[in-house]
Amino acid sequence: MDFDLHQTRLGRKGKTNFFLQQEMDDNVGASGSNEEGGTKGQDRLLPIANVGRIMKQILPPNAKISKEAKETMQECVSEFISFVTSEASEKCRKERRKTVNGDDVCWAMGALGFDDYAGPLRRYLQRYRELEGDRANQDKARNSNTEEREEPSSYRSK
Repeated sequence: MDFDLHQTRLGRKGKTNFFLQQEMDDNVGASGSNEEGGTKGQDRLLPIANVGRIMKQILPPNAKISKEAKETMQECVSEFISFVTSEASEKCRKERRKTVNGDDVCWAMGALGFDDYAGPLRRYLQRYRELEGDRANQDKARNSNTEEREEPSSYRSK
């Protein structure tokens, strides 16, 4: 069984997330269970509650979603994410970089033929970065104002 350690820079405030991707092609039987441990690779899947919530957002309010439909969608979106991030990770490896960033994911989307999604994703990423920059500037200004007010009394002019 092969393992690859991937490092991604995702999430808010530049948190670095590590995940261990297990290549299970040879070790997972037709039933989807791991021959060694007898459990499904649930740790590689998105949480089913989140998948179901996203599915419900697009459907009419009275629509019902079967457990099987949620599980199928969970498998599909997890595989898609793995497909795209693997391509982005490979690009980073070739460029001798350890961190996958949003630009790498956008590039991977285009390289894999998902051009219809790559453009909007780039625009979203650009807007996200603008908002994060604005937020960081506001935080700096707020911290600067706080430091001025909390100046020790020995430095105050009389």
